[in-house]
Amino acid sequence: QVQLVESGGGLVHAGGALRLSCAASGFPFSRTLMNWYRQVPGREREWFASISRFSANEDYADSVLGRFTISRDNRKNMVYLQMTDLKPADTAVYFCNSESGYWGQGTQVTVSF
Repeated sequence: QVQLVESGGGLVHAGGALRLSCAASGFPFSRTLMNWYRQVPGREREWFASISRFSANEDYADSVLGRFTISRDNRKNMVYLQMTDLKPADTAVYFCNSESGYWGQGTQVTVSF
């Protein structure tokens, strides 16, 4: 069955860094565009990063551009999110998503002042 499993979340001080990972299985990962979203309670889930099938293209929301980097390893069926210069406004549950509509369970990222 399809699985997307995020990991790497946690508590970090403002200005710090975290690296999230998403392990994918059960679908043709290497042929699938992958996304990262995040959600704050009471607000809609927000897209902020995408990576094309063979890493040729990356897209970012303005809110994370220059601070976050999405990457993937098609040999390992993994997608990553390197987050730097974290801000309290980045506090959210972070979700891995495939363009085919699958979602992970999310991982909490909390950035303290």
